[in-house]
Parts: sequence; structure tokens; C-alpha cells
Amino acid sequence: MKPREKTTIDPADKARALALISVSRETQERLDRFVDVLLLATERQNLIGPSTIPTIWTRHVADSLQLLDLAPKAKVWADFGAGAGFPGIPIACTLAGQDGAVVHLVESVGKKANFLREAVQATGAPATVHQERAEKFSVDHGDSVDVVTARALAPLKVLCDLAFPLIQRGAIGLFPKGQDVDAELTEATKYWNIEATKAPSKTSPDGSIVIVTGLSRKRR
Repeated sequence: MKPREKTTIDPADKARALALISVSRETQERLDRFVDVLLLATERQNLIGPSTIPTIWTRHVADSLQLLDLAPKAKVWADFGAGAGFPGIPIACTLAGQDGAVVHLVESVGKKANFLREAVQATGAPATVHQERAEKFSVDHGDSVDVVTARALAPLKVLCDLAFPLIQRGAIGLFPKGQDVDAELTEATKYWNIEATKAPSKTSPDGSIVIVTGLSRKRR
């Protein structure tokens, strides 16, 4: 029986990603180390889908880094359901060297939290891993967060539930979404008064980022 052929990165994909999102040489080196650690870890646990490996730089790295342009002055980020490290670790790699910069990687699953610690150590990025549920983090750290984000974690209504304590205290929410974004917004507005706009994704023609700047519960 032949061993399964290892999925590899498309060499042109990295160039496409870096053409979309420009980063410094130091940041690129950190991102390279992160991708190496991620691919090794993915052989042991299901962190990203094998079909996305050839385009990991555009599909995951650039997709994460585009959030920075939507909050250029933000230094303290919280990434809920950080899992494979997106978008939190690429963002932390870019913020390295800035005074006061930190990305809080919030992940309740032990194996994934252990991977995140590996990745933070390998990259030297300013990130802290919190092995706990997002609800607890929101209550405990609400005063210090500039941006809360989550990628492929939950529908927008649930993200509003999780992020409300942070947004109530001044954070903005940046939530990448796919083609069902309008349906998710409609559902969320049944429960929440949402001050939100949408920005088109730079990496997916069907994608957008929901920018939540205000949130209050609807009386039912």
C-alpha cells in the first residue's frame, strides 16, 4: 500500500497573498515559522482542512491579516475560538515590536490550546493563550480589549452573545463571514440592536467582514 501523498503549498500562493497584504521582512519570517509549525501540527490533529493547504497563504494568512486595515490603531485583540491560530497569530506576528501590543488567543479545547502555545513560542509573537471559554474571557478582560474577532466559530447571533461584554465596554467586533452574511445579520437583529457595517473581503469574492461598533439587547 502506497503512503498517502503529502499535500504541499502552491509556491505561487504565497506571492499572491503577499501582493494582497504587504508585510515587513521580519513579519514574513514569523509567518513562515507559524505556517511550518501549523503544517506539522495538522498531521497530528485536525486544525485546517487538507484541501486548504495549497492555498494556505491566501485562504488563511492573508484572510486574517486583512482585518488589520479595519482597525489600524488597535493594539489589544481578542480572538475567540482561536483553534488553528487564525486570525490571531498572523495579527500578532504583524504587531510584534509595538509597545502594548498583545493578542489574546481564547481556546477552550486543550489540544488546540497546546498547539497555540507551540506557535506563539515558535514565532515570538506577542500573544497569550487563554484555555477557557469565550464567555468567561469577555467578563474578565472587557476593559482592556480594542478588537474582538472570531473566524469560522459561530453564527453572528452567537458571536454577539459572546462578544457583548467587550463591545459594551468599547471594543469593536470584526467577524469574517461568507455568502450567508445577510441571513446571519437578519437573524442576529431579532435579538440585538446592532450598529454594524460590512467590508468586502480581499481574499474571497463571496466573503465580507462584519464590523460591529455598537450592541444592545432587544427587549423581548
